Amino acid sequence: MNETVQPTQPPVIVKKYANRRLYNTETSSYITLENLAEMVRNNRDFTVFDAKNGEDITRSVLTQIIVEEEGKGNALLPTNFLRQLIGVYGTDMPGRMSNFLEQAMANFMRQQETMRETVSKTFAPFMPPGMEDMGRKNMEMMERAMNLFTPFYREGGEGPPRQEEVLDYQKEIASLRAEVERLQASLEAAKTKDK
Repeated sequence: MNETVQPTQPPVIVKKYANRRLYNTETSSYITLENLAEMVRNNRDFTVFDAKNGEDITRSVLTQIIVEEEGKGNALLPTNFLRQLIGVYGTDMPGRMSNFLEQAMANFMRQQETMRETVSKTFAPFMPPGMEDMGRKNMEMMERAMNLFTPFYREGGEGPPRQEEVLDYQKEIASLRAEVERLQASLEAAKTKDK
């Protein structure tokens, strides 16, 4: 069997001029940081070059996009995390840290997508009114539980979680598991009843 692999789109080449304007060579038009942010959200790769010297400045432009988003009130990066991140720059850790952060974010995104798909497939046919609120609350509880695995940030404090917090999270996780098992049993009972 001969399988053909689809080639991926080459990255869009963007040139940044001294007047801070960004030029998209694919569309032959000037664009903004917001346009680049939208390209990222749409999984469209791009590379930004300094128009004067040809230097690849993609990292600094991506950092500018983050600063813009944070400035709009879309605060994603907690203050303590930013302080800790800045502290790493003066050490021998940046190389290892960047790999760790990249892997952690990739794992988080995969887990989020898997969870969304599972919830959607499992509960979509049986969603009575009010289930959205319960789903939102469960998602908040899962996000709090995810903080156990985030080594840099804990809301309202520094350092690792206290033993009491760990126990609280473990109780929440056990409660969620019990709820999932109960819902699965209900679904199985409903399937059996329909047959």
